[in-house]
Parts: sequence; structure tokens; C-alpha cells
Amino acid sequence: MAKSILAVDDSASIRSMVSFTLKSAGYEVVEAVDGVDAMTKAKATAMDLVLTDHNMPRMDGLTLVRSLRELPGYRSAPILILTTESSQDMKNQGKAAGATGWLVKPFDPQRLIEVVRKVLG
Repeated sequence: MAKSILAVDDSASIRSMVSFTLKSAGYEVVEAVDGVDAMTKAKATAMDLVLTDHNMPRMDGLTLVRSLRELPGYRSAPILILTTESSQDMKNQGKAAGATGWLVKPFDPQRLIEVVRKVLG
């Protein structure tokens, strides 16, 4: 069975690019428009990986990572942050929140697939 990925971004164009890239690599993708939407979907269906933006309305990416880490099914699941933020301070905050990795937009589709494959094992 294909691994499932929750793709979270408030930008419809980014969500569709991420979704297209991951689906073309054989993954099942569920999209969420922000952190609140992502939490609802993550609680309803177990995902193998979460890929989230940081700057979003209602709930940002770091808050989402912390919230997911409190759920039993997501304590050790890979969570990647895909964002325009590239400062070391933001990366450190992401790591402290429990993020597995950090990718900077605009993303290279091949690199995204490589990182996803690596963290999913």
C-alpha cells in the first residue's frame, strides 16, 4: 500500500505542486489548508508523513508540529517543514518543536521526493 502524506499549505498553488510531485512518485496525498484543518485530518486518518508550511493563518507550522507531537500516532512520524523561512534561528525553532527536517521554497521536486523517501525509510 502507498505511504500517505498530509500536505499542509495555505497556498493552493503550492499544495497542488506538492501534491502532484508526491503523487507522481507513488504517494497518497491528503491536502490541508492550514494547521487547524491539518489537525482535524491527522486525527481522522493516520498519515505516514506530514509536510507543512510555516507561515499560515489560524495555526502556523511550528504550532502544528508541537500539536501533532502530542498525538500518539505522530510522536515519531516524520514531519517536514517546507517554507520560505531559511534562517538558522527558524530551523532551530523547528527542530525544538519536533520537526524532522526543513526544506526551503521554492522547492526542487526531485529533492522533495529524495527527502521524503529518506525519512520514510
